[in-house]
Amino acid sequence: MPSARTTRTRRLAVALAASLTASLTLLAPAVAAPPAAPAPTAGGPLQEVMFVGNNWDGTADVIASRGDFHRIGRVNVVPDKEERLREIYLNPVKLAFFLGVRSGPGEGHDQFVDDMYATPDGAAMVVSRPSFADVVSIDLRTGGINWRFPVAGYRSDHMAVSPDGTRVAVSASTANTVHVLDIATGRQLGSFKTGDKPHENVFTSDGRLWNMSIGEVTTALDAPWLDWTKGDRKITVVDATTFETVRVIDMRSRLDAFGRDDLSDAVRPLVFTPDEKKLYFQVSFLNGFLEYDVEGDRVTRLKALPGNPATDPDRTTWVNDSRHHGLSISPDGAKLCVAGTMDDYATVVDRATLKQGPLVPTSKPYWATVSGDGKSCVVSESGADRVSAIDFATGERVASVAVGDHPQRVRLARVPADWSSPTAN
Repeated sequence: MPSARTTRTRRLAVALAASLTASLTLLAPAVAAPPAAPAPTAGGPLQEVMFVGNNWDGTADVIASRGDFHRIGRVNVVPDKEERLREIYLNPVKLAFFLGVRSGPGEGHDQFVDDMYATPDGAAMVVSRPSFADVVSIDLRTGGINWRFPVAGYRSDHMAVSPDGTRVAVSASTANTVHVLDIATGRQLGSFKTGDKPHENVFTSDGRLWNMSIGEVTTALDAPWLDWTKGDRKITVVDATTFETVRVIDMRSRLDAFGRDDLSDAVRPLVFTPDEKKLYFQVSFLNGFLEYDVEGDRVTRLKALPGNPATDPDRTTWVNDSRHHGLSISPDGAKLCVAGTMDDYATVVDRATLKQGPLVPTSKPYWATVSGDGKSCVVSESGADRVSAIDFATGERVASVAVGDHPQRVRLARVPADWSSPTAN
């Protein structure tokens, strides 16, 4: 029979274990759990829509992908906002970067949604959230989080989805890393290193993944002779299965060979032609875009677009160095659509002749996407909190719809045909 001392010792051990368990339970919300598979869905017919990420208010509007582009509903992409903020404010390093995102690329605002895609079954929206340095999957029926993936470093950025819709690539901009995730589970399939501040990602049909690093864009060292202070900027092309680097393109030398050593080599949004033999890209500070021959590995043409006299004098006032930020191409490859961000217009350009169409007044247009029927260019107007559609054939505005605070990325998606907002917004 155990002694009184032994009994007291066992009781003390049990009490300590219970106390420890309770403490861990209380701390559990602040500990990143491994990604959980989303709940199975019943399936059913899908409808084509567009997701519009409202960066500053942490929502994504769902709008029709053609016609009048009317708003169908809204998704809260930060349902865990209080939990994430608690983690950040308890960690001095995270807090410093969080405030840095707010004062830098956020223009005084938190960045709650940068990019978003739908899962192939239309059951979830996968969102990159820069201020929270993560990617989450939001259940479109319940509004809850299926999984969360914290990226390396302290800020997530642009994403891209694979041609089959099963993988999503996300730039971890402060860690010079791109993660590739299983879009259904959030499990990391691989990653690769990039230049400074990875930004845009693009999958191509030959099984490759392109990443463009833009360097430091929040400093005031914007004079052309100070361009060297912006960091290591390059295009990194990897095998989309093995994530091994297959090609690195230093656009600095290509621009110099083209006779434009005055241009920044920070490649911003870009689009490929349908045959992927040429690509068109914007660079920091340029009011226009360039053409690049992929096989010939050389810059071949430049299209300069009109500047706005109100913004011409001081390039340090251009947001994140991106004078023009947004580019799309019509499905037949004949027309390009340009978001003239700091010059407050959008325009359609004939690809063969580089002749521009009407300059459609828009307020700080931030992105350009092709509509579901391929007839229009859909531009986010971040300064007016609306989305506008511009006809590729005429170059004229054909529709506008109000959305949330500071719309940026616009993406085609598919959701259940009977979908409605999980909560009233």
